[in-house]
Amino acid sequence: MKFKENNKNGVVFMTSPNINTTHAFTTRIGGVSSGIFESLNLAQRAGDDHEKVRENYSRLCSALGISIDDLVCSTQVHGTYIRVITREDCGGLLKSNSHQADGLITKTPGAALLVFTADCVPILLYDPVQNAAAAVHAGWRSTVANITGIAVQKMETEFGCSHSDIKAAIGPCISKCCFETDADVAGAVRGALPGNAEDCLTQHGSKYMVDLKEVNRILLTQAGVTDIIVSDECTSCLDNKYWSHRKTQGNRGSQAAVIVI
Repeated sequence: MKFKENNKNGVVFMTSPNINTTHAFTTRIGGVSSGIFESLNLAQRAGDDHEKVRENYSRLCSALGISIDDLVCSTQVHGTYIRVITREDCGGLLKSNSHQADGLITKTPGAALLVFTADCVPILLYDPVQNAAAAVHAGWRSTVANITGIAVQKMETEFGCSHSDIKAAIGPCISKCCFETDADVAGAVRGALPGNAEDCLTQHGSKYMVDLKEVNRILLTQAGVTDIIVSDECTSCLDNKYWSHRKTQGNRGSQAAVIVI
């Protein structure tokens, strides 16, 4: 099964067929920002006009049928901390982004978990049995530190989830075709996946092309998750549709992955 492209009042976002609750992997299409932030920029601290960013959020929330006051995000630091979200954490972006975390989990109905990306891997998890969800931001450092496996384990210990019930969607991110790295990243991948890393790596001289989607898929499988759908889109190749940090050399906005139970 493949991701589906949706267009609600001009706001374009992707959804995964195995995540049967409100969710979205946003694109850069459908907002009001201009210049290098054109148009659906969700980055709050990149230099875009604050009112335009807020209007972008309003349009996204309207498209998803949720309230902007129910959004919960965090300051992402490329770590592995998974934060448990309750109703007290809701109340808008300014309230929630003061906490550092690269993963959010919840069983609170209506809480809209949000993680930002612009080449890093966005991952949404959903357990329909316990009605629990997670949003994970996995850059290469968080990936090799197994943030996805940690999120699955946190859902099990906090909410009584079973890994066999959890469904995963790995969203658009920089793909193996464009993610060229030095040997240190390849070494970290080998350390995270002993015996399984070579399918995720292609060497070109002293450089390596790395498949972060596949690394996260394998780690999710090792955590016991079997229902996994992976986007086939590359943010760097499709920089007219997605924000790509590498393609723009950092002069860009951000997209987001959102999930609500």
